Amino acid sequence: MPLATLRNILRVLLALGFLAAAYFHLRDPGLLLPIMPDWVPFPYSVIVVTGLCEAAGALALFTPLRRAAGIGLALYAVCVYPANIKHALDNVPIDGVHLSWWYHAPRLLFQPVVVWWSLFTGAVIDWPFTARSRGRKSPHSS
Repeated sequence: MPLATLRNILRVLLALGFLAAAYFHLRDPGLLLPIMPDWVPFPYSVIVVTGLCEAAGALALFTPLRRAAGIGLALYAVCVYPANIKHALDNVPIDGVHLSWWYHAPRLLFQPVVVWWSLFTGAVIDWPFTARSRGRKSPHSS
């Protein structure tokens, strides 16, 4: 499969995932308040803004802003990791539901993949498929 085709397929899947996440963040931000670390200021607003960022980043993956969207979504995945850790370690229920480690462990382990996936679909990196020469854009980027 050509690299551009793989990148496009993964771009669609990543965008759908981020759009779904945006829906859950924006549908009822208050549900996610319990997983916010105590040190996050204005947690309700942060949840709303993260939902908007997810939606904007997902849509921007299909525009000339694709590279910036990939970087932004990768940074986003790093920034929300503390909430995911708190959710897991404190066994915080969401809408009264406690999720087991069968949910939390894969989610925590998959977060670095989401960082890579965002950078790959944004055509920031080609790794591990091809090495990009320093200072030159890969002919496979799209």
